[in-house]
Amino acid sequence: MRTHRIRTAVLAATTATLALTVYGGSAGASAADLATAGKADTMRSAATTTATRACHGDELSYSVVHRFAKQQGEHLLITATNADSKPCWVTSYPSVMLGDTTKVLPHSAKDAPGGGTRVTLRPGAKVYSAVNLFTDSGRPHTSGDLSIALRDRTGDTGPATEQAAFDGRGVPSKFSWTSADVTHWNKKKPYDF
Repeated sequence: MRTHRIRTAVLAATTATLALTVYGGSAGASAADLATAGKADTMRSAATTTATRACHGDELSYSVVHRFAKQQGEHLLITATNADSKPCWVTSYPSVMLGDTTKVLPHSAKDAPGGGTRVTLRPGAKVYSAVNLFTDSGRPHTSGDLSIALRDRTGDTGPATEQAAFDGRGVPSKFSWTSADVTHWNKKKPYDF
């Protein structure tokens, strides 16, 4: 509780100093003037946040790297880059179908929670997801292609884009699976070891 009060007091003092600098105030500026300036900043920030729209998919460029082929931890690293001039956000995990299958992959049970959180992508920013590949038993499927689509906050899927998988050197790569699942979008690469 005490730490919260200290942080709040430091934040208020910092905001007051910034308001003086930004709004050309003086040491004699009233608390009301500073509060009004602070509220204006908050309203501008809120307007910017609400103005950011969901990514539709056509402003994103994708790449898929097949990592750790035929080893434990084998996965497809999906990288989505905002190629637009405006920010947008993604949420949940991508809707993925492997090869010529029609089954949309489920969310990974081992993934961290937080799929309802919006991940904002500024122009040029990247976001990552991984398709975990498992070859447990039976006859595996094999492909070098997959389909990726974005989900909205309700879980509905937008238009899909076809992608090819490549190895770390940029050579087309085939992958095999008997089962697979997908991780949430994240600003950090999953399994980056």
